[in-house]
Amino acid sequence: MPMTMSRARVARRIATAAAFGGGGIGLLGAAALGVLLTEVRLARRTVGGSSDIPPCADGRYGAAFGHRTDRPPLRMGFLGDSTAAGQGVHRASQTPGALLASGLAAVSELPVDFRNVALPGAQSDDLARQVELMLAGNPGAPDICVIMIGANDVTHRMPPAQSVRHLSDAVRRLRAAGCAVVVGTCPDLGTIEPVYQPLRWVARRLSRQLAAAQTIGVVESGGRTVSLGDLLGPEFEARPRELFGPDNYHPSAEGYATAAMAVLPTVCAALGLWPEQERPEPARGEGILPVEQAAAEAAAEGGTEVAASASRGPWALLKHRRRRRLPAEEPTDGSPVTG
Repeated sequence: MPMTMSRARVARRIATAAAFGGGGIGLLGAAALGVLLTEVRLARRTVGGSSDIPPCADGRYGAAFGHRTDRPPLRMGFLGDSTAAGQGVHRASQTPGALLASGLAAVSELPVDFRNVALPGAQSDDLARQVELMLAGNPGAPDICVIMIGANDVTHRMPPAQSVRHLSDAVRRLRAAGCAVVVGTCPDLGTIEPVYQPLRWVARRLSRQLAAAQTIGVVESGGRTVSLGDLLGPEFEARPRELFGPDNYHPSAEGYATAAMAVLPTVCAALGLWPEQERPEPARGEGILPVEQAAAEAAAEGGTEVAASASRGPWALLKHRRRRRLPAEEPTDGSPVTG
């Protein structure tokens, strides 16, 4: 609990600095930063990295529901970095966007038009460009957008307040356009297999702290978050050969499916399509908490959703939604969706 409260206080300071245009909040001293940079150079010799172009998953999903004429297809957008783009797998159906589009089609029983503008290597300062691209050339905003971002902000030492400000601005702009927004927060970089101590500890601390601050910014901007950190934690540490891809950095097809299963319930809930009620189940460890406390707890447990509570104010709903297996489906055309 003391660690959670400490993380909550730091996350609130970062989010406050982001809201008021402040600079970065240093989380490491000069000596620790020197050790970190040395370890990063060593790790880069071991961690592979991929230059492969992610498969294009844009297109229509849920072809079995094409006969529906009572409602138009749902439209989903994806923004973010290489994880959002699906780098590390070779089939469109294995990317997280395709998995979520297929799952959303199955739950809604409607076709889903999917478009991905994520850019491998992107940091949060690229989100303004991606939002512009997502909203341009379409008849209105998507029904829902999913953003996965943050890992490159940590590895490239972007000040956390700056990172949160860019993300919050993107969420507010999408919400103003009428789009529901779900953010998969920064993954736990301490789980990358070839990374050793002390870098592993530092990377875990920084990425979880950013994830908590992202949650505060997103929820207070009208979006929902799902923590990805712990999903790339015990499950990935226990089965790294299965859940990490060949480059030892990006998830494998099974790893992406694990993350997508955690995000799908929140995507559906944001659209009013999930059967669970929007209230906490105390027996499942859920509750209404101060936003920063909910953010800190979520950062430590993967698959945890945080959303604004019905009462608004400084409170948030923390949920551990039940997961479903995801159907696999290729897009019907594989070409970019234009509306």
